[in-house]
Amino acid sequence: MLLDEINQVNDIKKIDKSDWNALAEEIRQFLIEKISVTGGHLGSNLGVVELTMALHLALDLPEDKIIWDVGHQSYTHKLLTGRKEGFDNLRKWGGMSGFPKRKESDCDTFDTGHSSTSISAGLGLVKARDLLGEKRTIVAVIGDGSLTGGMAYEAMNNAAKLETNFIIILNDNNMSISENVGGVSKYLNNIRTAAGYLGLKESIYNALMSTPGGDNVVSKIRRAKSSFKQLVIPGMFFEDMGLTYLGPVDGHDIGALVRVLRDAKRVKGAVLIHALTQKGKGYGPAERHPARFHGAEPFDIETGIPSHPRSVANYTDVFSTVMCKLGARDGKVVAITAAMADGTGLKRFRNMYPDRFFDVGIAEQHAVTFAAGLAVGGLKPIVAIYSSFLQRAYDQILHDVCIQNLPVVFAIDRAGLVGSDGETHQGNFDLSYLSQMPNMHVLAPKNKWELSDMLKFALSLGVPVAVRYPRGEAYAGLRDFRAPMELGKAEWIYEEEEIALFAVGSMVKTAEEVRDRLHEKGHWASLINARFVKPMDEEAVLTACGNHRLIVTLEENVACGGYGERVLDCMKSHGKDNLYMNISIPDAFVAHGNVEKLKQELGMDADSVVARILERL
Repeated sequence: MLLDEINQVNDIKKIDKSDWNALAEEIRQFLIEKISVTGGHLGSNLGVVELTMALHLALDLPEDKIIWDVGHQSYTHKLLTGRKEGFDNLRKWGGMSGFPKRKESDCDTFDTGHSSTSISAGLGLVKARDLLGEKRTIVAVIGDGSLTGGMAYEAMNNAAKLETNFIIILNDNNMSISENVGGVSKYLNNIRTAAGYLGLKESIYNALMSTPGGDNVVSKIRRAKSSFKQLVIPGMFFEDMGLTYLGPVDGHDIGALVRVLRDAKRVKGAVLIHALTQKGKGYGPAERHPARFHGAEPFDIETGIPSHPRSVANYTDVFSTVMCKLGARDGKVVAITAAMADGTGLKRFRNMYPDRFFDVGIAEQHAVTFAAGLAVGGLKPIVAIYSSFLQRAYDQILHDVCIQNLPVVFAIDRAGLVGSDGETHQGNFDLSYLSQMPNMHVLAPKNKWELSDMLKFALSLGVPVAVRYPRGEAYAGLRDFRAPMELGKAEWIYEEEEIALFAVGSMVKTAEEVRDRLHEKGHWASLINARFVKPMDEEAVLTACGNHRLIVTLEENVACGGYGERVLDCMKSHGKDNLYMNISIPDAFVAHGNVEKLKQELGMDADSVVARILERL
C-alpha cells in the first residue's frame, strides 16, 4: 500500500511519479471506506484528490501555505500531512475535525468553514510575508460555487495590485465559468509563464518605464495585448481584474497540475489557475448524485444508500411541506435561499413554483437585501438560510429589513447545536443577534406542529419575523398542546409550583423530560413554552415569580444576549428576587461532535439539568 508510506508531511515526495495515479486511487478508496462509516463531506473531497496531491508535490509544507475555501474538501490534505489515524474519529467529540484547524496541524493555515474567504485570508498572508521579508508561497483554493460570494471579488480586486506572487486556484467542478478553447490557450499559457519570457517581459517593462513617455508606451502595448487575448484566452474576466489567468487545466492530471503550479510560482503578481474537476470522482453514486454526497451520512459502499435511513420527518421536511401549502394559498409568497435549495427544504417549492423561487448562490447578504426589495415590491418573501450562514448578513437584516420594518420572514434552519461540523456551523448566536434588532420578532417552535403554525402566523404579521428551528428529527410530542398563536404570548403547558421551566424551541422537549425527573424526586414544576423570544412574554415571567421558588430558562443559544438574559432583566426591573438559573450554551465556540454528546458536555441534557436544579435548590 502506497498510503502506508505517507506518515508525515512531504512524504508524498518520496513516491515515484509512476505511482502517483495509483496513490490517488488508494486515497479515494480510503476516503470512501472511512466516510461510509463516520459520515462527512465525500463528493467535494473525491473531486480534489489529484489537485491536493499536486499542491503537496509542488509546495514545501508547512513553510508554504494553503488556504482551503470552506474547508470541507481538506480530507486528502489531512491524509498527506500524517493524520490518517484520525479518520476513525472524524467529526466526533474529541476527534479530528472535518475542516482545517490550526490547532490540529502546522499545515492547516487558516480555520475555515464559511465560503468566499480564502482569497482575503491569502492576501493577508501574502502581505505579512512581504513585510517580514519571507519567501514562502501562498495558495488560496476556492471553488466555483464560492465565487458567487461578493467577498471573493473584493479580495481579487485588492489582489490585482500585487507585485509579488500569490496563487489562487479555482476548483471548477461544474465547468460553469469557461470551457477549454484548445491549443491556442495552452500555447499562450506556456509562453507567458516560461522563465525566459517573464524575465524578458520584466526587463522591457523596467527599461520603458525609466525613459520619458515610457508609461504611455507600456499602456498602449497592454491595450493591444489585451485586445488579442480577448479572442483566444477564456479567462479574460480574471485578466481584466488584473490577475494572470492560467488554464483551464485538467484537475485530475497530477503532472499537468504540478507543472502549472511551478509556472505560477514564477509570476510576480496574483495568478489564477483554473482547474476543472469532477465532484465525486471515482465513486459512481457520488458522481451521479453529487448533492446527496456533499455532506453524507454513513452509507453502504456498494449501493450508496444511507446505512440508517430516516424513518421520521425532520424540521426541514416540515418546513418544505408548509412552504408548498403557503405557495398554493397565496401567489405573493416567494422563497429565497443561498445555494441551499436542498438543504433548506425548498426543492419541492422550486419544482412547484419555479417563477417564485430564487437561489442567489452563496451570497447571504444579497439574499436578504434582495428579499427586502421583493417586500417593497409587494411580495411576501421567505428567506431560508442556516443559522450559521445567516449571521453573514447581519447588517442587511438590520439595515435593509428592520429599519424599514419590511415583511420579510426568515426561516432559520440548523439553529442551536448542529453537531459534527463544529464551531463554524453551530447555530448558537441567532437569538442574540436577532433579538437586539428593533422591529424584529423572534419565534421558536416546540414541535413540528408549532413550526407549521408559526410560519403561517409569521407571514400574517406583515413585519420582520425570524422563525428558528433545529437540525434533525422534528419533535412530535405535546401535540395536544396547541394554543392559538398570539403575538408575544407564551404557552403554559403545565401549571404547578416550586419550579418554573421556561423553555425555548427545541429545549421544550428537554424541559418536559426534566419535569418528569423532578416529579420522581418529589419536586413540582411548571412548564412554559416561551414561543416568543422577542417580544418576550413578561406577564408570564412575573406570574411565575409569584408562586415559584426557582425560575429556570432553557435555550440552545449562547448565554450572552439570549432569552435567559431577557428574563433575568425582566425579573430585576420588577424587583423579583426569586432563585434563577439559565441553562444555555456557554459564551464559547462549541467543537464538533454528536449533538446529544455535546449537550451532555455542556450540561444541557435532561439529567444534567435536573442535577443542576437540585444543586441550586
